[in-house]
Amino acid sequence: MCAVWVLARETPMIEVNRAALGRALRRPAKCSTIVENREQPVNDKKTDASGSSAPRRDRILDAAEALFSEHGYDGVTLRQIARRAEVDVALASYHFGKKLDLFEAVFERRAAFLNESRRTALRDRQIGAGEAGPSVEQIIEAFLRPLELAQETGDEGWRHYLALIAYINNSPYWGPRMMSQLFDELAAEFITALEKALPSAAREDIYWCYHNMSGALTLTLAQTRRIDNLSGGLCRSDDLQAAYDHMIPFVAAGFREVCAGNTGKRKRRKKTG
Repeated sequence: MCAVWVLARETPMIEVNRAALGRALRRPAKCSTIVENREQPVNDKKTDASGSSAPRRDRILDAAEALFSEHGYDGVTLRQIARRAEVDVALASYHFGKKLDLFEAVFERRAAFLNESRRTALRDRQIGAGEAGPSVEQIIEAFLRPLELAQETGDEGWRHYLALIAYINNSPYWGPRMMSQLFDELAAEFITALEKALPSAAREDIYWCYHNMSGALTLTLAQTRRIDNLSGGLCRSDDLQAAYDHMIPFVAAGFREVCAGNTGKRKRRKKTG
């Protein structure tokens, strides 16, 4: 087990956040403002065949979340979503309008909480570190660990949602349209913290390192089982603690290496090549 993780596990902030985050994640995520402000039918709560009495608009969001994460936007119809939610397709249209509106509502529903949990983890680290600011490892952990905790709740909804983030982040069409709107402000806060932790780093190096971290995170969120096959079962993509325990020090070391002045060597090779 790496030293970075041992230190993090022994820090009270991480343990407090783990417990609080676990409790909060097990509560149903609120719908987006657009969804909540729509006029609701008198009898929006109905027991389905399986005995669930969740509001039907929440069942629609849950069904859409699962299907979009598995098949992407183009592989899903409103009728399929309505069938999985056990509601009439007209009700799905009533609550959310077109399929695109529902897709956006699904993506927005849990984003605010994830952003706040990561922001809180960063703020706690900054307060604890004082004027010097947190280390690269601490910043990276504050960015990544809340996602592990979300995946570990056992709530299938979070697994679907984070797989959906991976799908959108990996798409040249959806990525620019949806990731920036919900996550760029938070990313900028972490990049600012990293610039303070690595004061001699070139800004472009910070951004390239963030880009590579985002790629590693996307594969982890997707849980494609690629590592399962390559390792012959030695490693599993659903072993989330192991995934993040390896990713955090790996990413931090990459930031330190790339931002340690090696960019000049790369530029010189380019000029002489």
